[in-house]
Amino acid sequence: MQQDSSSRIVQGLRQWIESAPTGTQLPSSRSLVTEYGASPVTVQKALRSLASLGLVETRPGVGTFVRASRAPRPHDYSWQTAALGPRNAASPQLASALRIASGDTYDLGSGFPDPSLLPERLVRSAFARAARSRATLSWPSAVGLADLRAWFASELAAQTAPGVSAPTAGDVIILAGSQSGLSAAFRALVGPGKPLLIESPTYWGAILAATQANVQLVPVPSSAEGPDPEALDRAFTQTGARAFYAQPSFANPHGALWSQPLREQVLSTVQRHGAFVIEDDWAHDFAIDAHPRPLAAQDDGGHVVYLRSLTKSVSPAVRVGAVIARGPARERLLHVTQSESVFVSAVLQAAALEVVTSSAWRTHLRSMSQQLGARRDLLAQALAENAPLVQLDHLPRGGLHLWARLPEAADLAAVVAGLQRAGVSVVPGHELFPAEPTAPYLRLTFAGPDPGNYVHAAQALHEVLHEVLQNSSQGTHLPL
Repeated sequence: MQQDSSSRIVQGLRQWIESAPTGTQLPSSRSLVTEYGASPVTVQKALRSLASLGLVETRPGVGTFVRASRAPRPHDYSWQTAALGPRNAASPQLASALRIASGDTYDLGSGFPDPSLLPERLVRSAFARAARSRATLSWPSAVGLADLRAWFASELAAQTAPGVSAPTAGDVIILAGSQSGLSAAFRALVGPGKPLLIESPTYWGAILAATQANVQLVPVPSSAEGPDPEALDRAFTQTGARAFYAQPSFANPHGALWSQPLREQVLSTVQRHGAFVIEDDWAHDFAIDAHPRPLAAQDDGGHVVYLRSLTKSVSPAVRVGAVIARGPARERLLHVTQSESVFVSAVLQAAALEVVTSSAWRTHLRSMSQQLGARRDLLAQALAENAPLVQLDHLPRGGLHLWARLPEAADLAAVVAGLQRAGVSVVPGHELFPAEPTAPYLRLTFAGPDPGNYVHAAQALHEVLHEVLQNSSQGTHLPL
């Protein structure tokens, strides 16, 4: 078997090519079969390997020839500078949450749960079923599969308050994940140059989508309790804004969970100003010890545009979400989503529906909730015992992250750089403020891989923070 392998043929032909002039034709496949005692399939595999290495080129109907070596030269893309024009200075760079951590890194920066927390068997089975269905060749509706839309509607309807009209499948549009929904909502409901009220700090993806939609961001201060309702009312009055992007449940990054009185106050303010709330229920499936009712479940006047995604809780490979909106707002959203993506893959929709309607889905969510709670507590304890200079304003009751405040004198950029050298990935807090950050923060995920290393990561954070403070003119010399 080793004598007949394609690697042996590749090795032999590479030696032959080294002494052959450029353009020399290689022996025919038939002669190579005879020479190496290999099958035609194995010979063709070897020739493809040589072609991928740039050593030979195949001319259909003629043969395979030694390829001329090309002298390396620098790339010149300078012409693109004039073609592209100046870059928008407000455009964010690649978010830290999207950077892939190396294998030897303590990953506290990922924006996605570790695969061990996801329903792998359900997803594999769902894709297998979807691959055997008509979804592989079907042309889905622009609004999405009827059964999946009905499922999203029923999920929200089950939490709708008494006396409030429940949503129907007709109110639902299926999206390619919530990021697509944010972009569509900002374009359809706000528009270029118009003001959008947004919590500060907030989800980096919302800042990115708003920047790309060229809307004017108006920050509203938000804490572990949620947004300041008086500041929200003033912002509506002063700017004339007609939309407020918010995360009432387990807000990213600080994990805020709005109280019921705050929800009622915000909804009343929005109604009074004739505006929309774009509710991002991103952590709906990541509840730990609280199960809040979405703000949309208290509204039947069309003021709340509700976004929910399955990408994080089912699988990153299943980029499927939904927006639920009523009245003309839904039609505008549909127009924007159609112009951007036409429709969402029927295979992905079928797989998502298969997972969430499985009898094992609820069991998985309960198990994941317990695991997230244990990881949250483990990371919080590791910080308390090993990084006492780091402050947690509160322990979130759901979501994936802790919001860690550093001492005022800490140089955030220096801390992040030091952590990178120490092999710890984090998300610097300044990426999550739509305006100037109010203090140095780090977003630390407790849903990443290998929670057994939380202690080591916390120790590294303390050492780096201590060094940064020592080097700062305002720092205090603290003992390790």
